[in-house]
Amino acid sequence: MKRWLVALAFAFALGDAQAGRTCEAHPPTEVQMVQGLELAQRTAQALDASGARVVALARAGQDLSAYGLRWSHFGFAYFDERAQAWRVVHKLNRCGTATASLYRQGLAEFFMDDPWRYEAAFVVLSPAAQQALAPVLADDSRVAAMHEPAYNMVAYAWGTRYQQSNQWALETLAMAMAPRATDRERAQGWLKSEGYLPDILRLDAFTRLGAELTRANIAFDDHPPSQRFAGRISTVTVDSVFAFLRTAGLGGEPQVVR
Repeated sequence: MKRWLVALAFAFALGDAQAGRTCEAHPPTEVQMVQGLELAQRTAQALDASGARVVALARAGQDLSAYGLRWSHFGFAYFDERAQAWRVVHKLNRCGTATASLYRQGLAEFFMDDPWRYEAAFVVLSPAAQQALAPVLADDSRVAAMHEPAYNMVAYAWGTRYQQSNQWALETLAMAMAPRATDRERAQGWLKSEGYLPDILRLDAFTRLGAELTRANIAFDDHPPSQRFAGRISTVTVDSVFAFLRTAGLGGEPQVVR
């Protein structure tokens, strides 16, 4: 049996909810199933060929082209020696609510969430980053050390009131790389010292108000007032993380799988 199919069979969640969607049941169509499985298979083949054991893996779950962004969500994929399959550890929003959980899934399940575009991208992490992250990703307690359940899709990059998915992954990387990063504030301090720069989304007052009134998983009250009222929303994006991995010497160029 192919590794990607084994990964689907062994997929399980650390949390207990469908993520990034409403809680209504919407079974994937046959076309979505085929596309998701094909992308999972091609990604597994590319990861095998890379020689890596831990990578940053992204998908295009939403169309963020209006903000100049290509990827919406990422987690860490690692090769599970016991299962002989790739697993993905990532954080997902619960049913569009204000809470989120951590999940460990196979590649097929990771790409079965009705993405905007059936493409993936991964960055092979440096040997030091792979060595530091591998034991963390395999340990449920350590992988949850930086997790804040209070979810906000546009959480302030340097705040701790909320946490979005990409932010958890980046702070977990910081924890693995820096022994002093024992909490979120220290992890963010290490990221600043290493040169991480969040993306700044330009959102006018009308857009912010509409989002806050209609979406439980969007809030702006954690952003500094001077930035918020100027429509400058600093948040962790996949594109900014990929740039940071390259400039900090923690990873190479993104490799795209279509």
